[in-house]
Amino acid sequence: MSHDHHHDEEAGVSRRRVLECMTWAGTGVLWTISGGVPRSLGLVDAASAAEPGLTFLQISDSHVGFDKPANPHALGTLEEAINKVKALQTKPAFMIHTGDISHLSKASEFDDADRIISQAKLDVHYVPGEHDFLDEEVKFYKERYGKGTKGPGYYSFDANGVHFVGLVNVVDLKAGGLGNLGAEQLEWLEDDLKGKSKSTPIVVFAHIPLWTVYQQWGWGTEDSARALEYLKGFGSVTVLNGHIHQVMQKVEGNVTFHTARSTAFPQPAPGTAPSPGPMKVEDSRLRSVLGIASVNFKQGDQRLAIIDTPLQG
Repeated sequence: MSHDHHHDEEAGVSRRRVLECMTWAGTGVLWTISGGVPRSLGLVDAASAAEPGLTFLQISDSHVGFDKPANPHALGTLEEAINKVKALQTKPAFMIHTGDISHLSKASEFDDADRIISQAKLDVHYVPGEHDFLDEEVKFYKERYGKGTKGPGYYSFDANGVHFVGLVNVVDLKAGGLGNLGAEQLEWLEDDLKGKSKSTPIVVFAHIPLWTVYQQWGWGTEDSARALEYLKGFGSVTVLNGHIHQVMQKVEGNVTFHTARSTAFPQPAPGTAPSPGPMKVEDSRLRSVLGIASVNFKQGDQRLAIIDTPLQG
């Protein structure tokens, strides 16, 4: 009997090890942010992990229209991601798209994206990526997603006691250059946050990371320090970005930064290739490096739980 018990204990430990390894392979991680410190709770199914409270989804970098070897079927993998969303047992309150909806800002690409994304039957809050601002007058993005927004498309809204701010940091982007917010948008942000109680959880979302992930590749925003200055006094700030097509996370004081996977193609880890760009992986691996993120906020909890779910474990 004691031998069996010991054996069970050993089996439990090794099983736990396997689960931990799978977690880091990206099989779906629930991040609990408590007191500003994120810790991974291991392998979690997105649907059963959702607690009562506010749950919303983040998708990013759909690049509809992309058809190169890194993923000749970007529209197809976006559809797979949306099918995952439709299958969630707990319906999220809404979805956030952190930019690069299209690959070349063509009307037909935006049409295709809308056709697929609307199948989720969720309200979607968009911010643009640089790939959405390629047409001459940048009118396609603004006509579709910019109604009621300021400047090139920034805005804020409230949901379940959480204040959401959508920022635009892809205007006049130089090749390989850092993102920028500009004085006008920063003034608006300062104004937008005035009068908000410091206990209000804040979620900021923008395409390019608001922290410097890798300067040489332009993976950062040159004037983000000012934006973060305005967010300093708040107890809980979560910053959601896309652009780099991989999950990276960093905590700085009260701010948790989190970047999402793409639904189209992976990019290399910072500095592991001569330059950023679509990265070809074995076809069998592609879906393990694409995915969506589900974010859960529980009133009075001062924490957001973020679950990254790849299209395929």
